[in-house]
Amino acid sequence: MGKTKHSGPIKLDTSWEPSLWASLMPMGLGKIKPHHIRDTMKVMYDNRDNLGYAYRILTQGVCDGCALGVSGLYDQTLTGPHLCTTRLNVLRLNTMPAMDTKWLEDVSAMQKLSSVELRKLGRIPFPLSRKPGENKFTRITWNEALNRIAHKIKGINPKQLAFFLTARGITNEVYYTAAKMARFLGTNNIDNASRICHSPSKTALKRTLGIGASSCNYQDWIGTDVLVFWGSVPANNQPVSTKYMYAAKKAGTKIILINPYKEPAMEKYWIPSVPDSALFGTKIVDDFYQVNIGGDIAFMNGVMKHWFEMEKEKPGSAINHAFVKEHANGIEQLREHIAKQSWEEIEKSSGLTRDRLKEFAVLLANSKSGVFVWSMGLTQHKFGTDNISQVANLAVLRGFIGRKHCGVMPIRGHSGVQGSGEMGADPFSLPGGDFEEKSWTRIEKLWGFPIPKWQGDIVGVTLENSLLPDGHERKTRLFYTSGGNFLETMPDPDFMRKCLESVELRVHQDIIFNTSTLVDAKEEVIVLPAMTRYEQPGGGTSTSTERMVYFSAEIEGPRIEEARSEWEIYVDLAARVHPEKKHLMHFGSAAEIRAEIAKANPNYDGIQHLSKRGDVFQWGGAWLCEAGSFPTEDGRANLIPIEIPNLHKPEGHFYVTTRRGKQFNSMIYSNKDPFNNADRYDVLINADDAKELRIAEGESIVVYNKYGTFQGRAKFEATKRGNVQVHWPEGNVLIPKGVYETYAGIPEYNTAVKIEKADTFHANKDLKYKERPIEDLEVNVG
Repeated sequence: MGKTKHSGPIKLDTSWEPSLWASLMPMGLGKIKPHHIRDTMKVMYDNRDNLGYAYRILTQGVCDGCALGVSGLYDQTLTGPHLCTTRLNVLRLNTMPAMDTKWLEDVSAMQKLSSVELRKLGRIPFPLSRKPGENKFTRITWNEALNRIAHKIKGINPKQLAFFLTARGITNEVYYTAAKMARFLGTNNIDNASRICHSPSKTALKRTLGIGASSCNYQDWIGTDVLVFWGSVPANNQPVSTKYMYAAKKAGTKIILINPYKEPAMEKYWIPSVPDSALFGTKIVDDFYQVNIGGDIAFMNGVMKHWFEMEKEKPGSAINHAFVKEHANGIEQLREHIAKQSWEEIEKSSGLTRDRLKEFAVLLANSKSGVFVWSMGLTQHKFGTDNISQVANLAVLRGFIGRKHCGVMPIRGHSGVQGSGEMGADPFSLPGGDFEEKSWTRIEKLWGFPIPKWQGDIVGVTLENSLLPDGHERKTRLFYTSGGNFLETMPDPDFMRKCLESVELRVHQDIIFNTSTLVDAKEEVIVLPAMTRYEQPGGGTSTSTERMVYFSAEIEGPRIEEARSEWEIYVDLAARVHPEKKHLMHFGSAAEIRAEIAKANPNYDGIQHLSKRGDVFQWGGAWLCEAGSFPTEDGRANLIPIEIPNLHKPEGHFYVTTRRGKQFNSMIYSNKDPFNNADRYDVLINADDAKELRIAEGESIVVYNKYGTFQGRAKFEATKRGNVQVHWPEGNVLIPKGVYETYAGIPEYNTAVKIEKADTFHANKDLKYKERPIEDLEVNVG
């Protein structure tokens, strides 16, 4: 797919540019902003018992935070050292000692702790067991633990067995071994955290462009005419990226954010490793387009409608006809579809005026290059795949694909997730391909055993299946999760608790306890202590957002004596279930796994040569679809007409979406968002909306719908009118359960709600639900 090789890091221009300064006040004194020096000092204090090991992890390991791909302190984008607070925040997970075992004697005391408090207890020390009604965890041996799990697997239908892998520092070697083990045990019920975030990206890009990953590099941000972020706040979730944005601004790039909330982190940022930015901050975004939650499809249809109208007046003024004619299908069907869209419908759904949409359309039309970046603001909708297909439509119509300073980029929030699906660790894929006959045939030949041909379930359905009646072939009876906290990541936490409690045997393979670990199971909960990526014998690899495969060597340091490498646990378990054919599922080293990955996924040919610190290669070359060569059946991109979703919202309702604060996935590191000073229970609402409801700032309010009730405080922010935001996972009580995206199965994380003053709500709570038909509140965005 790619031909040109990545050129290596480029030198950052650090000359002072006062026109980009965010404030003349040195260090942003008095501003609401991250305090990088203070945070760094806190991290040093937290790791004071293992400072040497912490230093070696930071300088020798590949970042286990976001997926920008920093090896040691350096990456392939810019010269110079890079370090961010996200990486520093997760550092303690790798350096902390084992927990005090006295906690294991009183589960009721542990159940009173939050996940933040549980995390601070320390690492899981050894294999543990707890049966229903027991108020303690009992220490067991590895043999006892794995034999019990193997015995259970032998006694159930493979469709009643399911595996899940989270994103916490998991390596490609672990994902691959898990994917192979699941099929070896006869199940396709395997899923991972990446799919819950970006499966619509992969699905949409496959059907439109024939690819399942970013088509470009971070270097393409620097010098492109326009860099557009859709539903993504990298300054918060991938802080190192602000350095790339700084470099882009210095090169003349215009940066645009399309989001319901005018994110302060994207408006101004103090970059600690750039002298003038550290002192005076940097103005990042040139313009904000505040869309309704779920209004992006209408927004993009409006842009295309303007383009087609511009073409009537002056052919070639908006669409790259030469590129489309040579490399794309469906232009006429798309033109006809857009012509049927009324401006009234587009404006109402997007929340933006025709003139405002034209500004963006003209900006793109006048740009010779562009990079489009998005994250969960686009993917976590019932129509997430359609959202991403629209982004691809815009890129193809302008020819922003397959060349320097151009491309589409689903930016990843965790370091292990890009490789998860490419290793086959989800129900829709096998290593190097989709879950389809040609992939079965190829992989069965390599693995030497048959692959089950039935479609596996996504993790949400797997957990719901635990509630199926006894005897049902899909009833989940054994759920094996490597990391993950479903009480705090999935919609409707109370329902999720019932699902977890209904599983007969639940296995938690992890480095720490979380609230999900403490939920009862019908027969037994088994907890297995896992190694971190830096402890993995033989090292491990991870794949960055831009398809860079980095090798992270094993790092000398203290160890949890009984913790085991995750891939070794899988191999051992498989051998106990099917000892007669264990040779088919055997790996003696991490290097052996990499050698097999190179055969299983042709894109990863080269991973077998990674063996020492600093080793890296990029699969696919610098640009996928280079020179307009798309890996589709006919070699052409597909322009897909997308309908505007029904965003019906009854009078008096608001759209609500979930946001992230100072956190890493569900692991919260502060009760205050450093960018807007919001508390975890603050509801971000437009001041004019609040005024109409006679709500004062800081006043206690209730956000509610059919699914749940969220009690918080009003915080006035620059949100789009009619749209509010609550923090995730606290606000998950409002999100409907069992609602999944049509094509990729991602959970819906947006809905419609009503908002009232707390005293008014509580005074009339019973009356409300008696007088109002419950169906009136059953409103989902989508």
